[in-house]
Amino acid sequence: MASGVTISTCYRRHRHQEFIRFLNQIEENLPAGLDVHLVMDNYGTHKVAKVRSWFARHPRYHVHFTPTSGSWLNLVERLFAAVTDRCARRDSHNAVRVLEKAMLDYLDQRNENPQPFVWTADADLILGKVARLSKRISRSGH
Repeated sequence: MASGVTISTCYRRHRHQEFIRFLNQIEENLPAGLDVHLVMDNYGTHKVAKVRSWFARHPRYHVHFTPTSGSWLNLVERLFAAVTDRCARRDSHNAVRVLEKAMLDYLDQRNENPQPFVWTADADLILGKVARLSKRISRSGH
């Protein structure tokens, strides 16, 4: 996050097996001495026993889950929006593999001069949104 460099891979499926392969890719690409903080949504794949076991074997990884409907807190969502704008909306692709290649090429190009995403909203605006969301959630009847 601090450097803006992305580690990217496309998987056809989003099961725990692919997620663990991606975690291994992260592990291979980061210096050994760093703590790694992962901010993730509450997708079930992120919480299965084999994934929890992987994290238990890799104590430098610290997992933080965004609240439901709080994906805007996750800076990766901003990256997905940029990829969508630059690759999916601007071009037409006649095959999934062509779209995947376009996305990975864009991310490789972005890594040549990486820029970290920075929130431009001030803390009061963000905390106000969190407070409004919390009120909606607490009145949801669940």
